[in-house]
Amino acid sequence: MESINTIVLGLLVFLTTCLASLVDAEVHYHNFVIQSTPVKRLCRTKNIITVNGQFPGPTIEARNGDTLVIKAVNQAQYPITLHWHGIHQRRTAWADGPDHITQCPIQPGGSYTYRFTIIDQEGTLWWHAHASWLRATVYGALIIYPRQGSSYPFTKPHREIPILLGEWWYANPVDILNNALMAGAAPNVSDAYTINGQPGDLYNCSSQDTVIVPVKQGETNLIRLVGSTMNQELFFGIAKHKLTVVAIDSSYTKPYTTDVVVVTPGQTLDLLVTADQAPSRYYIAARAYASAPSSVPFDNTTTTAVLEYQSPNLPCRAASKDCSGGGAASPKPQLPSLPAYSDTSAVTRFTSGLRSPQKLNPITVPKSVDHNLFFTVGLGLRPCQRGRRCGGPNGQNFTASMNNVSFVLPTNYSILQANYQNINGVFSSNFPPNPPLKFDYTGKVPRKYWTPKRGTEALRLKFGSRVQLVLQDTSIFAAENHPIHLHGHNFFVVAEGFGNFNARKDSRKFNLVDPPQRNTVGVPVGGWAVIRFTADNPGVWLMHCHFDNHLFWGLAMVFVTDNGVGELETIEPPPNDLPRCS
Repeated sequence: MESINTIVLGLLVFLTTCLASLVDAEVHYHNFVIQSTPVKRLCRTKNIITVNGQFPGPTIEARNGDTLVIKAVNQAQYPITLHWHGIHQRRTAWADGPDHITQCPIQPGGSYTYRFTIIDQEGTLWWHAHASWLRATVYGALIIYPRQGSSYPFTKPHREIPILLGEWWYANPVDILNNALMAGAAPNVSDAYTINGQPGDLYNCSSQDTVIVPVKQGETNLIRLVGSTMNQELFFGIAKHKLTVVAIDSSYTKPYTTDVVVVTPGQTLDLLVTADQAPSRYYIAARAYASAPSSVPFDNTTTTAVLEYQSPNLPCRAASKDCSGGGAASPKPQLPSLPAYSDTSAVTRFTSGLRSPQKLNPITVPKSVDHNLFFTVGLGLRPCQRGRRCGGPNGQNFTASMNNVSFVLPTNYSILQANYQNINGVFSSNFPPNPPLKFDYTGKVPRKYWTPKRGTEALRLKFGSRVQLVLQDTSIFAAENHPIHLHGHNFFVVAEGFGNFNARKDSRKFNLVDPPQRNTVGVPVGGWAVIRFTADNPGVWLMHCHFDNHLFWGLAMVFVTDNGVGELETIEPPPNDLPRCS
């Protein structure tokens, strides 16, 4: 009888908690007007595509369990979609956003309303354009707070500071992409990096607008760091201050303290920073982690902001109006000691220190798997059109692929629409679960393996399938650290290593106890990463490299997860205002 009473009491507590969550949940409405806006950076004014005239775009704030309704009105000259990066979109894949994957683009003059509920997620995420290179300027933070009555699994910070790392070009990013694709060449590297849209003190015409982060001595603040760069991974640090990682990609971690972090395009980090130094000004800085060979160009500049202690004894800032009263100017802030551009060992030290907190959230990493997949990821070359000479090596086109398939976007329908309506000829379900060509992936690869086939291919998964996926870098043309992002899911990074993955030997290294959870993993240069996830989200989910030049070269594939049983395991019908392909 006692055990029955205990069960009944437990059920009552569970139902009461669920009811309270429903009562406290809110619906947040936003209007996003996508438009051309003049912005001055690096001494020049140019028109960029923005949301509501802001660069970066508006910060969205919500709680776990809330619903977001965001009407996107396209007043710009380009077709566009918006992606809510890291949101699982349970049953609402129509709101995920990648163009021609889950929706057709919103045409100029059109609109589309994204509707979705945040389910069991909290932390730092972000949103961005997912068509052409528009996300170079169309992006913003998406912050999810704990439910009402819940709290962070760490001491509440005094203040929270979103820091979005970006890239800036003098030229129009859309033109840069189109010119590169037409020429078959690599796109131009950026002219600057930015922190919250500003390049910082080390660039021309930028000191006046350098971002200032005010702090008080002794307080601990939370930095919500977003890797919103286009094509470059970055080292990040604050002079003389430690960074304690408490979450990655909206998943809590065991606290991990370090001097420097690395963030790839697509990743987010929640960092506690204690103002425990002498009152002064300290540079916040980011610069490139360049994993490709030294012959591959990259932007080697450094973006800065200033961590400024609030103290009446500080001298005025030389670059600001604070010196108008004749006060003495403060010396230039000290830069943090960041690793060398190609320091892969620093990246490995950082990623190997990340762990999930077992006590806070019971680990649900699959202990056994239904699908054991192996994907090669990397670059390649394909012949130029007859009579032309393209801008890649040996006059060829740059390309990229997974398992020797270079992904091609459909044109007449999105893949989700074609799957939902059983429309043939839009995509195939023939994506290879293992490399069709086996070779020394990280060694000297024969030229006959450099040219992938092109196709729009997906891999179909049964609802509830447990998946293990080996992501293997290749040295075709150039080995590189590839940030691979999976839409619609978090996954566990159970192991990483260098060289060719060896199942017999390397499976002994798997961490099935407290591996970190992410939605974007940096596959080590000349190495591999093993992830596990459960396909419990019906829909069509893009997996791709978050270097946008690699994405448009074809480094992508699609998972199609079938419906399960019952309404809660079935994708919702498409919205009435779903854009049509032109």
